[in-house]
Order: sequence, then structure tokens, then C-alpha cells
Amino acid sequence: MEDILRVGVITKTHGIRGEVKVFPTTDDPKRFKKLKSVLLDTGRERRKMEIEQVRFQKNLVILKFKGIDNINDVEAFKQCDLYVTRKNAVKLEENENFIVDLIGLKVVTDEGEEFGTMKDVMLTGANDVYVIETLDGEEVLFPAIPSCILDVDLDEEVMTVHIMPGLLD
Repeated sequence: MEDILRVGVITKTHGIRGEVKVFPTTDDPKRFKKLKSVLLDTGRERRKMEIEQVRFQKNLVILKFKGIDNINDVEAFKQCDLYVTRKNAVKLEENENFIVDLIGLKVVTDEGEEFGTMKDVMLTGANDVYVIETLDGEEVLFPAIPSCILDVDLDEEVMTVHIMPGLLD
């Protein structure tokens, strides 16, 4: 399991006072209001950045980091990822998982047959859709609903699925 989780990507600077626009990669962008700090991945290092101010603009988050008051100081942060430690991550409800924990899980059917590997999660309006690569190398889309995704065992790194009629057609 990953110890850090990505919560956003800096898209560009905002104004001249050192603020940045962040595209959130978290389900709940409002979570930035509760964060005291983030880890900025510059590609060479991860720097802890204290958050001084958070605002929202359309689908973006505008962050002001403590001690950075000039546009020139944040120019290099464009396209950098922002992370939080698992300890500072959002508390999950029962039967919820972080996407990063699902990627790579072995997928087996409810009949005990190995089916493939969990490759990606598509976030849709109604429910998530899991992209599973079969043993034959084909991609199959599974709706992330209880009647289809029966169990996720992160300790054993296995997801058990039920293949609903018509799903593979």
C-alpha cells in the first residue's frame, strides 16, 4: 500500500502573490479546507508545504502556501503533484477504498477462477466503473456495485467479482 495519496495537481499560478491553481484528484475538493499541509512533488524531492489559505474557483482549488508571497516562487511548481500522507487522508466509510489500493489487485470470480487484474477506475456520475484486464489481455468494464463486486481483500490483494449475465458480451 502506498503511504502517500495524491490529492491534486498544480495547473498554473494565480495572481502575483504566490497562489496556485490546483486540479483536485480527490472525490471531495472541500477537504483542502481541513488540510494544514501537503507534500509537493517537484520531481526531485517532496517538500512539505504549509497551507495558509484555501479558496475555490469553479472546479479548481486556489492554494496559498505559507512563506511564499511572489509569483516567481511558484512558477516552478506548475504540473507538480500534491500528496497527503495516509494518516492525513480522508477517513473512509465501510466498503470504501482508495483507488491506488485497488490498482493491481488480482481479480477472481465467485466460482474461484482467476479472471484478471484490476487496472483502473473510471469515475462516472452514478457509480464507479472498474477496468479489469482479463488473462487474455482484454479490458472488461465492471460496475462498482455490490451485486458485481462481491469482496475486496486488500490484505490478500484479491478482488472477488460476480460476472453478471451479458457483462462479457
